[in-house]
Amino acid sequence: MLYLYRAIYAEVVGALPLNGGAYNALLNTTSKSRASIAACLTILSYMATAVISASTAMYYVQTLWNGLPVMYATVGLLALFMLLTIIGITESAVVAVGIFIVHICSLILLIVVGGGYLLTNGLGTLFANLQTPAPGGLGTALLFGFAAAMLGVSGFESSANFVEEQADGVFPKTLRNMWVAVAIFNPAMALLALALLPIAQVEPHQVALLSYMGMISGGPWLSWLISIDAALVLSGAVLTSYVGVNGLILRMTLDRCLPQFLLKSNRRGSFHRIIIAFFFLAVSVLLITKGELKALAGVYTLSFLSVMALFGLGNILLKVKRDRLPRPSRAGWTKVIVGIVAVLIALVGNAIMNPPYLRVFFNYFIPSMMIITIMLTRITLLKGCLFLVRIASATMYHFLGGVTDTIREKIDVINSQQVVFFTRGDNVANLNSAILYVRDNEHTNRIKIVTVVKEKKEVPDKLKNDLKFLAETYPHIDIDFVIVEAEFGPDLIQDLSEKWNIPANLMFIGSPGGKLVYSQAELGGVRLVI
Repeated sequence: MLYLYRAIYAEVVGALPLNGGAYNALLNTTSKSRASIAACLTILSYMATAVISASTAMYYVQTLWNGLPVMYATVGLLALFMLLTIIGITESAVVAVGIFIVHICSLILLIVVGGGYLLTNGLGTLFANLQTPAPGGLGTALLFGFAAAMLGVSGFESSANFVEEQADGVFPKTLRNMWVAVAIFNPAMALLALALLPIAQVEPHQVALLSYMGMISGGPWLSWLISIDAALVLSGAVLTSYVGVNGLILRMTLDRCLPQFLLKSNRRGSFHRIIIAFFFLAVSVLLITKGELKALAGVYTLSFLSVMALFGLGNILLKVKRDRLPRPSRAGWTKVIVGIVAVLIALVGNAIMNPPYLRVFFNYFIPSMMIITIMLTRITLLKGCLFLVRIASATMYHFLGGVTDTIREKIDVINSQQVVFFTRGDNVANLNSAILYVRDNEHTNRIKIVTVVKEKKEVPDKLKNDLKFLAETYPHIDIDFVIVEAEFGPDLIQDLSEKWNIPANLMFIGSPGGKLVYSQAELGGVRLVI
């Protein structure tokens, strides 16, 4: 499945190299409300990843420090990385490579020592385990085994959420490296576990299984080494969760899907309100599940697989609606469809296997969607409030008159945010599509239609007539036509953004085809709307 998703992710992120993962893919191919569903699921995935990684790390530390209170230690580790992220410490490439090398060497050492142990003691345990009847039959065991194994690919979706922090060409390599590591070590460790200990002994030692395997095959020294390595790697996963969710929530807040107070930054340039909010959400899911790893894994797997399915959907929409958009690689239709079907099978398998975990999942998914829904429909809600206030003001005018003015001013402030659509002289149908997109997705009644030319005589005469017609068609929308004599590119985007006080993510373009020499990321995150 990950082999198929390598191509799916590479095509989408290659065409839209911006932070946000599945949220960004759907934002540029469908509506903001649909993209927000993927964002909520991704945030849940990060929450579960952070808690699972921190909790499992402390279980491995407990094998070194007998009597360690795992629950309190997990909260402490989450708090530690919250503070480190707030003061501006993010992932270091040198440290990450060092941890990676130590981790790979530790796993290889465990396989080699375990293989030597099996050469001495034989494969009797492996054959006995393989002869154990599968509960519900072989087909059922394969289905639920495949579904449960999805927890073992944790982190595959993370790289797409902070792609802007990566150098050109790095993202496909991260997908390749993760796929190779998973393809080699996951089955190798599962097979080694089956060969070293009876199935009945797996569950009592599941929270630190690799450490116990090291104890059986090599003794205390190998158990200690594996525990230290696991604690380091899992702690790195906690930091990755903070970095990834910070990039995603920041992008959503800039797109006005979340309250703007989250944009407050400290002296070090980190967005501490986002980080602190994520910490409390992570601690809450830890307390609700009482630190039970199976429940946490259920929440993670359901959210992770939902994000993967939506990413596949984003790939299909990109092919259908943004086919002219340049991209370094393309995933074949067979790969996309088979990959999505595989994800859906795993998603259904997890839901059937762990029905109680659905409740925990929806306890977080539903409130998060409610918050975003309120943000996306706040104009309608405010107008509803205004209507109620007007009714009451008939008898309490002097009391409620001030409230009416405040709500009206709030609506005007929100609608006053101007957006920009760059046109090359598009036909009236494309211009109409752009205006409809703004009307349906953005809280504003002001749109600036901008054409960038070398000389004014290059502007088609029919363009002014088309805009005059659209202005009469949409009298409630203030359409401002601007001719800019310049070269279209990142510098112009930045200059106009500063001059007009309009962020680049509120500037829109149509699919550029193969002629545009700049990537979407270089243009500052302008959005595709046609």
